[in-house]
Amino acid sequence: MSEKETLEKVKDRQGLLAKIQNVFRMGYATREDVREIDKKLRDLYYADFKSLRHKWEEIYLAALNAGKAAEDFKKVIQVIDRVGEKVHRADYGYAGLMDRKGSIRETELTRVLNYDKALNDELQSIVKAVDELYNDMQTGNWTDAIAKARNIKSLILGFESKWDEREKQFRPLEV
Repeated sequence: MSEKETLEKVKDRQGLLAKIQNVFRMGYATREDVREIDKKLRDLYYADFKSLRHKWEEIYLAALNAGKAAEDFKKVIQVIDRVGEKVHRADYGYAGLMDRKGSIRETELTRVLNYDKALNDELQSIVKAVDELYNDMQTGNWTDAIAKARNIKSLILGFESKWDEREKQFRPLEV
């Protein structure tokens, strides 16, 4: 979905008061609505990371008991914690009053919202991979556990590197 389509969708759902605020405060209500939608999306992502962490703790303890735990098992917990907190404490897209780079408008906020939405597929692939290893753990199948743990760690690190690019969506470099 393009930025314009997302922005139009948000504006269509606004009430009369929000439309009045948009006229007198240069799109204030729309910016706040987009920020709120993005915040809810990030809260859902954070909840997914918390759920992943709980499942991974069970996997890690079972792997320790089975004598199959490798170093990647512990690293996955650390990476899940780090990335989950990055998602939870991500920038809302506010610009300071005297910010010399200029204010952040609806278009930039909508671009970030669309960027965050696009990361959902990657997060779901991480959830799927952890669920697969969790099911293997429950059946006692540890044959590919080390390779799967390494793959999960790389999936989460890939998500993290894309999440780190998120802030550039607020203010793309233009020459």
